Amino acid sequence: MKPAAEELNRKICGEGPPLLLLHGVTRRGADWDPLVPVLSSRWRVIAPDQRGHGDSPRGSRYLVTDYAADAVRMVEQELDAPVVIFGHSLGAMVAAAVAAALPDLVRWIVLEDPPFHAMGNRISGTAWEAQFIGMRAVARLGGSLTEMTDALASVRLPTSGGGFRTLGELRDRSSLAWSAACLAKIDAELLTPIIEGRWLEGYNFPAILSQIRCPALLLQADPATGGALTDGDAEAACLALSTGRHVRFPGCGHQLHRDRPEAVLQAFAEFTAPWEDALEAARIS
Repeated sequence: MKPAAEELNRKICGEGPPLLLLHGVTRRGADWDPLVPVLSSRWRVIAPDQRGHGDSPRGSRYLVTDYAADAVRMVEQELDAPVVIFGHSLGAMVAAAVAAALPDLVRWIVLEDPPFHAMGNRISGTAWEAQFIGMRAVARLGGSLTEMTDALASVRLPTSGGGFRTLGELRDRSSLAWSAACLAKIDAELLTPIIEGRWLEGYNFPAILSQIRCPALLLQADPATGGALTDGDAEAACLALSTGRHVRFPGCGHQLHRDRPEAVLQAFAEFTAPWEDALEAARIS
């Protein structure tokens, strides 16, 4: 089953040029709520639930290329071009694929901590693998929000020193509760290709990035505190992007837009500032 673009559940608010927000795996469109009030003051914000997430249809397959195909259909069929795409994690990899596939329809992209190979062929034996195995078990079991939050808190992740820490030790209760609320509305099987190292099949990120012609902003969380984008992959991405800007967030984990919304909004504003005249012209037209 391929969810049609118009079938994807989405939140739309604000007026102005279109800004497509693409969430990460296990999340949903509402994950962007900390940024939407500011962004919607000058953009028409579209925040869909990707396939298998939230209130969108389930899919028969959940590779990154499948999510990208859904987003390509949405941009081609529904959105006024050119569009700006801001993606987090999975959404960042999808944003890159759309920009490469539709160079005339994408104005700018923002890539927030894309995991690339950290959630691809390098995942075996890592904390990411343990986390997703635990999340899949929680999603399959279900239960009340409190029960799912407690179960998430008990998920054990291996540490570099050979021991274990639980998610409850690494995240506060409100963060775990939001993760649980999102997990309650996913197809648990969307995590299987990630756990099995198949998620990036057909997705060649150096080739995709080298095809991107629009300006790109790369936001990197701190790998030492839970960031998914490694320094090596960040360096490769910067070399491949012809017009890219790289901003690091020392000490901040993977969920940049939720943990540091003001700093992310500032980086976005500084990135878009050189094109303010074009943005205003698009708004007037």
